[in-house]
Amino acid sequence: MAQQKQKTTRKKSTARVATISRRHYEKVFESDGTYLLKLVAFVLLGTLWLKFQQPVLWLGMPFSGLPVGLLIGLLLVKKFEKYQEDRKIWYAILIVVTIICYFVPAGIVI
Repeated sequence: MAQQKQKTTRKKSTARVATISRRHYEKVFESDGTYLLKLVAFVLLGTLWLKFQQPVLWLGMPFSGLPVGLLIGLLLVKKFEKYQEDRKIWYAILIVVTIICYFVPAGIVI
């Protein structure tokens, strides 16, 4: 006996079709103003350092500052960004700005 394959057609849900493009990438809508506001906020957080007048020794290593803004920014990105690609961008911006501001006299001096 020859078995015949039966084709079954599925009906796609309209909600799924509306959010997925032809290449199966999810469409994300965020206004330019929202993106710019986030960018400014994370750059400002990256510049926030708690610097010490005298370096503090910890396990024989001198520390001249603590990146408070980086720590706050990392928590905010994790909490508010849903998509992994967006989180990677914000993490990169935070880390680069924090490293640059380590060498610049910016931050709160104790």
